[in-house]
Amino acid sequence: MGSHSHEVTDAILETLKRASSGLKEADIRFALAGGCAAYARGAAPSLHDVDFVLPVEDVPLALEALGKLGFETVKPPEDWLVKAFDEGRLVDLIFSICDHPITPELLKRAEPMKTSAVILPVLEATDLVISWLLPFSEHTCDYGSLLPQVRALREQVDWNRVAAVVQDSPYASTFLTLLGRLDVIPDSLDSSGDPTWP
Repeated sequence: MGSHSHEVTDAILETLKRASSGLKEADIRFALAGGCAAYARGAAPSLHDVDFVLPVEDVPLALEALGKLGFETVKPPEDWLVKAFDEGRLVDLIFSICDHPITPELLKRAEPMKTSAVILPVLEATDLVISWLLPFSEHTCDYGSLLPQVRALREQVDWNRVAAVVQDSPYASTFLTLLGRLDVIPDSLDSSGDPTWP
């Protein structure tokens, strides 16, 4: 990795620290998701932005808290997230994943972990992988960028649970088949479990 990548990573981690501290002080219920959560769980840094998940009712308070810190907040046309910018660095506040609203149960399963010198709740590994796989579609189906992250987390994940939740998605199911063929996960998964999520 060149120094440029390190600078980008350091800047994103600084934004992560500022944003998470602001959300904590405002008593927002949240957990770290996306690439930063994978990094907190041992994956190589692939950090382009900061993703937090939170219940929809906490969104106004979260935007207010980040606004007070000098973040520029934006409500995009999408109906599942809002955005905040820290000198151009993006923080996504996600309150729904593929029509699955973020629930208190999901946040209760998050585990406190040290990321960039702060301890904050990080999505549980199985939930994290599900949050990546459910949005797969004809237009967003980038298996390549996800492979290294999934490989790094594989021992932390309940793969049968993932298979049960994503079984109706041909794109996610095919990714699980690929992981099996690559010996990243067991070849045969039991997808007969409870498919409800989160």
